[in-house]
Order: sequence, then C-alpha cells, then structure tokens
Amino acid sequence: MKPPCTVMAQYVLPTLRMLIIRELVERRGMRRVEASRKVGLTPAAVTQYMKGKRGQVFMEELSKSEYAMKIVSEIADAIKNGDMSSDEITKKICIICKKIRSEEFVFKMYKNNYED
Repeated sequence: MKPPCTVMAQYVLPTLRMLIIRELVERRGMRRVEASRKVGLTPAAVTQYMKGKRGQVFMEELSKSEYAMKIVSEIADAIKNGDMSSDEITKKICIICKKIRSEEFVFKMYKNNYED
C-alpha cells in the first residue's frame, strides 16, 4: 500500500503550484517570466501549468476547498509582494496538505487508484 503522502506529492502539490501560478499571472497581473523566477520554476514549466498540462488532476476537487483556495491566495499575495520567505511559503503549503488530507476527495482517490 502506498502512503497518502505519495498521492499528495504526485498529484496535489502540482495542482497547488498550478493554482499559485494562475493566481500570480491571471489575478495579480504578474508576467510569466517573473512568476517563474519568484516561484523557482522554469518559464516552460509555468507555461505548462497555465495551459493545464501540469497539475490538472486535482484541479476541480482542490478548487472546491475554500480553505485551500484562501491559503493559495495568501501565498500568491506574499510571493508577489515579497512578504514571505520560501520557508514560510513551504510551511503554508504543508498546512494546506495537512488540511486537505482530511478532506474526502484525497482519500477517495487514494482508495480507488492507489491501494495495492
């Protein structure tokens, strides 16, 4: 049996990155190149997130979590304004993961697709 953290790292974290990138570019008007630099991704990776080629698996489900979306918005604000260190951003992402691990969709997907 694979641990739930495997699902989180493989599917949820890329979706969180995509949501953060989209917040920065679409809602806060940041250029893709600047967003890529600020979040430590290549411009090509940012383009793939924007086109939905990465991080799409949990997009619909994760978007339903008001708590996760609130934290994504806070992270995007902090990245744009330079108000938060990368360690603090990582802690915020960990908080989201802990919270959504307790929400049904992660465990439902885990049970249906990842148990041996």
